Amino acid sequence: MSDPTESLPHAVPELEIITIPNGTFAQNCYLVHPRSSLTAAIIDPGEESDRVLAEAARRGLRITAIWLTHAHIDHVMGVASVREATGAPIALHPADRPLYDNASTQGLWFGIQIDPLPPPDVELHHGDVLMLEEVALEVRHVPGHSPGHVVFVSPGVVIGGDVLFAGSIGRTDLPGGDLETLLDGIRRELLTLPDETVVYSGHGPPTTIGVERTSNPFLT
Repeated sequence: MSDPTESLPHAVPELEIITIPNGTFAQNCYLVHPRSSLTAAIIDPGEESDRVLAEAARRGLRITAIWLTHAHIDHVMGVASVREATGAPIALHPADRPLYDNASTQGLWFGIQIDPLPPPDVELHHGDVLMLEEVALEVRHVPGHSPGHVVFVSPGVVIGGDVLFAGSIGRTDLPGGDLETLLDGIRRELLTLPDETVVYSGHGPPTTIGVERTSNPFLT
């Protein structure tokens, strides 16, 4: 699997971030682990969770956490199968719990059948610090795409779900979305990061804070 960040600044030597695009919505699931360890988190297991689990097994990774940026169906469809295969605890911001608990209803909007999801084990809150062995990732609450959307920040990197994309931002026309709330959150929590910070988005290629600060039409 090629590294989508080959042409970008690589300022996170302690973390390996493996991007797995999958499913009907071409959603990016991420396997994240310290380079010094095989302990890993799965972030946003989507529709093709079997592919994600197979990649983890191929690399010898031990999945110890399931972290969710938000609870739209394309980011949570694989939670049940990943939980069953790994036993890893599920972490979600409580403001997205209504979306999560109604994943089956969300599926009906798109003609997709989704069984009820296992309840989250951990509530994520702004300012929480999540550990993968010795590597820390900070939780930042950035609502607007959904009420409980969070991003995970470590020096040099953001795993950002559907907040900021290369040349775009998350849609705000779904239930719980709000454009001004999203823009305020991006400016406050993301554009304050160094320009070389790599942003791994929920869809599409990675980008950097500097590129989006200067060229994203929603932000300039």
